[in-house]
Amino acid sequence: MMERTLVTWVFARLARVLYASLLCAASASVSSREQVMELTIATAHPTTVPWVYVIRDFLIPEFNTRLARQLPDIAVEWTQAYGTLYKWHNSLDVVEIGLADIGWVGAVWESSKLPLQNITYALPFITDDLPTLLRVINRLHDEIPELRTTWEQYNAHFLGVSGVDTYHLMTKFPVRSLDDLRGRKILAPGSAAIWLKGTGAIAVDGALSTYYTQLKTGVADGTVSILTGVYPFKIHEVAPYITFVGIGAQCVGGLTVNLDVWRRLPQEAREILTALGHEYTERTAKEVMRKYDEAYEGLQREGAVFSILPPAEKRRWMNGLPDLGRAWVTRNEAQGLPAGAVLRGLMDGLRAAGVVPDKQWDRTID
Repeated sequence: MMERTLVTWVFARLARVLYASLLCAASASVSSREQVMELTIATAHPTTVPWVYVIRDFLIPEFNTRLARQLPDIAVEWTQAYGTLYKWHNSLDVVEIGLADIGWVGAVWESSKLPLQNITYALPFITDDLPTLLRVINRLHDEIPELRTTWEQYNAHFLGVSGVDTYHLMTKFPVRSLDDLRGRKILAPGSAAIWLKGTGAIAVDGALSTYYTQLKTGVADGTVSILTGVYPFKIHEVAPYITFVGIGAQCVGGLTVNLDVWRRLPQEAREILTALGHEYTERTAKEVMRKYDEAYEGLQREGAVFSILPPAEKRRWMNGLPDLGRAWVTRNEAQGLPAGAVLRGLMDGLRAAGVVPDKQWDRTID
């Protein structure tokens, strides 16, 4: 059932269209030759998140500047809504039905609809190098048509991906070896639960907004999470031991354009947005890593206890996992999707960029 916020958003858009029509009719400041391109952009997250504030601070002004150079007779009127009008689980729906012309979609919440885009969450220990990971995934969207057509099935045109920093352990106890996790309750929501297979830990569901209480009340003993997430939520106050593991950077979603809107845009506007999609990915990755450094410094300043999981113990962790690569490929190829090509393309793309995946999941699918 559609959220009340989405219904509100429909009426808001209708009101905006009516207001704009009246304004244009009454205004003498706009040349009769000038066209107005109205675009609505929306996200489920607020502007504190890198993949949102990069839209506001870079993509929109840059689009305006470039379009003005190429089509000076077109003025752009933006309606922007960040984290206020709908919930996280509506992000794909909002673009699909056209409530947003441009929108950030959380692919991580759409594993059944966008399975190929969720490859990184299905396969831990690939790489901590977020910028390179995202660059390769963008390139795969250009090389493997099914990656784009998956988006198009939901009336969305893909522009560029975004992601988060690598996952580590945050616990109420020190972790010196994998044996320290045995029998411990570790917060690992959704797809992350498979990361704990073979460790002896017990996966517990939760979200960043609930971790603090769950840890404080004994529901859990620790979590696998990202520094940029745990620091703002003060998780280190109840789980002060941070063990650097490097479970892997993750692709969480992408910037998209409603497909009907995309087809109506002038060719020049489409070319600009295509170029900006890749630039958006690069800038968001850079901002995530800047925030990672800030989070590390803040956690260190506020008394978190840091350690590194010994390489032999990390190898034990990786070797104890089931063959997730083969399982992911088998499951998705049964649905007619080129999962093997996507997995091989991701691994080969990383290697070509000079990154050696920690866990080379493609070795068992040939």
